[in-house]
Amino acid sequence: MPISPSSRVQEARKSIAECLREIRLDAGLTGRELASRCGWHPSKSSRIENLKTLPSDADLRAWCAACGADDRAADLIAASRTADSMYMEWRRLERTGLRRLQQSYVPLYERTKLFRVYCSHVVPGLLQTPAYATALLSAITDFRRIPDDVEEAVSARMARSHVIREGDHRFVILLEEAVLRYRVGDASTMSGQLGHLLTMMALPRVALGIVPFVAERRMWTIEPFTIFDDEQAGVELLSADVTLTAPNDTRLYARAFAELQRLALYGAQARPLITAALGALG
Repeated sequence: MPISPSSRVQEARKSIAECLREIRLDAGLTGRELASRCGWHPSKSSRIENLKTLPSDADLRAWCAACGADDRAADLIAASRTADSMYMEWRRLERTGLRRLQQSYVPLYERTKLFRVYCSHVVPGLLQTPAYATALLSAITDFRRIPDDVEEAVSARMARSHVIREGDHRFVILLEEAVLRYRVGDASTMSGQLGHLLTMMALPRVALGIVPFVAERRMWTIEPFTIFDDEQAGVELLSADVTLTAPNDTRLYARAFAELQRLALYGAQARPLITAALGALG
């Protein structure tokens, strides 16, 4: 079973903590002695080494200076920032609302040539109608208790999606069949969204696959993710947005995508699944 994104982040932070411990031991210092040199509470060194306290940039500089290892500080700070950027809590990203978050993805979307998208819960933003996006972002706003700028966020999401019709981009998008049945918004909203999927799957640069309920699974249902070229993978958890850039991580998600891709139906075989979901709306 693949290692979870949050486990990857924990591994990165553990590696930093182990480096700090080695630096302290090489300097012949106890944790208390190090804390004293840094002007910290006596327990802080131990808390950092045991991942109970995440070190700031200033903490890392002070640690290295106290151990006579100033030359190690820059690398440790870079590693720490990478670990922090891997796991960004939604409450931090959305503290001012959703509009800025939607806009922040634009540079990445515009430079990506190949999008590989897997969604197990909702229709991905690139394929959403304004009504569906409004219903979904309203639910997110309510659940996370963040400032309500849904109207502006929906406009930003629609503007961001211009890449699906413009520029030199290709899209391979996989949806679990359940996504067609989960009601986001009312029946009218879902009807419009499902009709939009039928239209979008006809675009020459869009390969839309549906993984049917009856597929004999060689890959289990997992968290939604997007692979941007081979540069990075973005994974959506309930609590956080995880960005993975290590080659081993992106290859892992590419492998999972390939397995899911083999299960999917396309074109004339996929359309009946969408029309059946439309018919079930009544």
